[in-house]
Amino acid sequence: MKKLTSIFFLCLMLTGQVFAWGQNGHRAVGLVAEQHLSKKAKKKVMQVLENNSLAEVSVWMDDIKSDSTYDHTHDWHWVTIQDGETYEQSEKNPNGDVLGKIEELSKVLKSGKLTKAQEQEYLKYLVHLVGDIHQPLHVGTGDDQGGNQVKVQWFYQPSNLHRVWDTDMIAGKNLSFTEIVRFLGEPDKAQVKQWQSDSVRDWANESMSYRPRVYNLPEDKKISYSYAYENYSLVEQRLLQAGVRLAGLLNEIYG
Repeated sequence: MKKLTSIFFLCLMLTGQVFAWGQNGHRAVGLVAEQHLSKKAKKKVMQVLENNSLAEVSVWMDDIKSDSTYDHTHDWHWVTIQDGETYEQSEKNPNGDVLGKIEELSKVLKSGKLTKAQEQEYLKYLVHLVGDIHQPLHVGTGDDQGGNQVKVQWFYQPSNLHRVWDTDMIAGKNLSFTEIVRFLGEPDKAQVKQWQSDSVRDWANESMSYRPRVYNLPEDKKISYSYAYENYSLVEQRLLQAGVRLAGLLNEIYG
């Protein structure tokens, strides 16, 4: 089993790819969540965020990476779970991980024992991390820095697998985040209920289950239309699930 250290995050910083979904992806998750909030939860969320939308605050946790005050949050964006392993069996990162933090933040927010400033900060963390865990490469094996070390050519331009899933496939559609959400469609009530009944650990297991699909690359690592065609529907599904499930958490906390 590989050692989990902050070196993982340092390597990601050096590659310049540590974001899940990029800005438009995270904003789309926030907007989907807003559309599935109960009236009571929406009112409370708006109060806590001082009338900033979930879409607006969804990228805050990436914005603060340059502020050393938040260095302790760097490892929260990802989790390492080896193939054939469960989260319970995995070697835990002493600095925290995306799965554990979502569970922890949800519990603390629900307790109602935070100061106003703490509550706002914790809520911003939660909005971002729910998006992160739904990006398949943020639940990694620890072998390739979440796909950052898998160098590919994306439409003849140098990239890496992590960036393709974070940004390239979404950016290739040339859509605003509001257009992305409009094109996602609306799940029926039964689907919403099912997604919101799944646990955070289920979300991580889903991301793990997509590894064969994510890593199904040609030998020359040159990917373009075919890879996008085969996988963009999964990108849409994960964005939609993340938003619906974020709303479920917030309805439980504030509803």
